[in-house]
Amino acid sequence: MKFEKRTFSNGLRCIVAPMKDTEAATLWALFGTGSKYETKKINGVSHFLEHLFFKGTKSRPRPGQIWRELDRIGAQKNAFTSKEYTGYYVKASAKHFDIGLDIVSDILIEPIFKKSEIEKERGVVLQEIAMDEDNPQRQAYQLIEELMYGDQPAGWDIAGTPETVKGITRDEIIKYKNSHYITANAVIVVAGHIDPETAFGKTEKAFLKMPRGTKLHKAKVLERQKKPAVKFKKKDVDQTHLRLALRAYDIFDERRYALQVLATILGGNMSSYLWREIREKGGLAYYVGASADEATDTGYLLATAGVSHANFLKTVKKIVEILKYIKSNGVSQRELDFAKEFIRGSMALAFETTDEVATFLASQELFYGRIMTPLDILAKIEKVGRRDIIDVVKDVFRREKINLAAITTEENSADFEKILNTL
Repeated sequence: MKFEKRTFSNGLRCIVAPMKDTEAATLWALFGTGSKYETKKINGVSHFLEHLFFKGTKSRPRPGQIWRELDRIGAQKNAFTSKEYTGYYVKASAKHFDIGLDIVSDILIEPIFKKSEIEKERGVVLQEIAMDEDNPQRQAYQLIEELMYGDQPAGWDIAGTPETVKGITRDEIIKYKNSHYITANAVIVVAGHIDPETAFGKTEKAFLKMPRGTKLHKAKVLERQKKPAVKFKKKDVDQTHLRLALRAYDIFDERRYALQVLATILGGNMSSYLWREIREKGGLAYYVGASADEATDTGYLLATAGVSHANFLKTVKKIVEILKYIKSNGVSQRELDFAKEFIRGSMALAFETTDEVATFLASQELFYGRIMTPLDILAKIEKVGRRDIIDVVKDVFRREKINLAAITTEENSADFEKILNTL
């Protein structure tokens, strides 16, 4: 992966990754803000603001004008908000790079936030919240973090609640924008078929008016747990969606590489423990897996599954049995080598596209202030040994770190707590 980084005169960081074997170019604008930076009163403002950037600028004031210009060139475009970062991207033919750059810089620097459009989009966001409420798979992810982190930003829904979204004012939106959308809190990445000097020159000019400022810091996440925790949200659903999480490591902890390998062995592919035992042998679930979730000050190992209500308890018991087996026996060298090869292959495929390259580079720079290349990361993965896995398992697979959340028809949690207590 070839790339070059520069910091412009206004403090904005920009990275260009030339990719000759494609006709596409992706522009990424990533900001270090999200729902963890909010207060309870304005919970959801990061996500609301993300929507509003597309509702008109000084030079593109008409509703739908931004979308029409991007549709005219066949561009892929979107934005997203997470708990710690918010991103905006346009991917198009490289010959249309200037258009994408002009639009993205325009919406971020010169939005007008017309009152009538804010109210229209407020209704759109409320419908999105309602849609997510009807999506039990998505709700289960929110529920596990609500269980683990409680009433603090890390435990709140990114989109906010209907009550908070209804109460967010235009002044609060503008204040939030002015506090977070500054050069010190942003990274711009261009990846694709474009000359680096050309990309740097045009990008610096386009973002010249982005304001400077001092990056604001979020409140530190507090973690308190002494025994297994269980939380169910009763809904009339056709299957139970369960999430079992074990508190683990943040993005700065070197043990995260061993955790990633462990997550792959546990449930990262169709050869993993969870897939074999729960889907192939047990026939208990259609989807089942595991992953390592990492943020700047939190992290956890997560197992997921969708099962029939009748098999809910049986599935949780099986997952805990697998955890106990790994805790007692460790992993074999064959399993370790298999997982590493899977990770290598997955990364190779991911970095074939301009958007994946841009996403990777932007997040590396935003959170670490430097860029570890894929080869650097693979070198870390390669160094993981069986002893490293055992050490992580001993530290993470513990009763005082295990949590279970589910969207289900079940109400009685006592039997589940007993199972978790056997870890």
